[in-house]
Amino acid sequence: MPRIRSEIVVVLLLSYGMSALYSLVGIANRLSQPTPLSQQTATLNRPLATQELFDLLYQLLGIASGLAPVALVLWLVWRDSTPRLGAIGLGWPGGFTWPKLGREIAAGFGLAALIGIPGIGVYLAARALDLGVTVVPTALDAHWWTILVLILWALRAGLGEEIIVVGYLFDRLKAIGWTPWLIIGAAALLRGTYHLYQGFGGFAGNIAMGLIFGAIYTRTKRLAPLIVAHVLIDITAFVGYPLAVILFPGVFA
Repeated sequence: MPRIRSEIVVVLLLSYGMSALYSLVGIANRLSQPTPLSQQTATLNRPLATQELFDLLYQLLGIASGLAPVALVLWLVWRDSTPRLGAIGLGWPGGFTWPKLGREIAAGFGLAALIGIPGIGVYLAARALDLGVTVVPTALDAHWWTILVLILWALRAGLGEEIIVVGYLFDRLKAIGWTPWLIIGAAALLRGTYHLYQGFGGFAGNIAMGLIFGAIYTRTKRLAPLIVAHVLIDITAFVGYPLAVILFPGVFA
């Protein structure tokens, strides 16, 4: 038990636990400013260098560094027998088949619609109530690699958050005796906290997302639909943002 608890702390400090601490400090900093939250901005994907080549290299390094804790978690939960990643709901006891994968991808598309569409309403309401900042999904310059990099950032977020905050954390907290609903609530609170940089709208919206994802995972024990849904939501936000600004400048600019 003590070893598992220590392992959880280390994994979270290398990943989303540290992000949550940064977000707590960040929201305190934002609230200390004279500018209202709704007039502040949070940019998710920004240029990291003035020269195109170095910007690309820095972007790829950032994506790779974010996937390192995922690799650690996969190593920690790896089993000697198949399914190797069964502890976190990846793989199938009877082996891989295309119909099984197709069903999980389809479930992910449906879940993305369920979460993503109301999420836009939560974001707009939070801004209207001065509870959320203006989120700019991307401020990257237009290069031949921009869309590819944005997709990779979405993959990093979807894989990282769902594998660590759901798959890994649910498995380890269950091992130390936590009840299912306590696990769901704790994971959802963590998810909301590391999104506090978006303001209280992002905090509340991501807690709701965490509760839904956690309940679905607890019932199905399948992680792939959550990953697919998360990646789709982020790709839509990252790649679709410039178009949204053009079509609805008063709302998203």
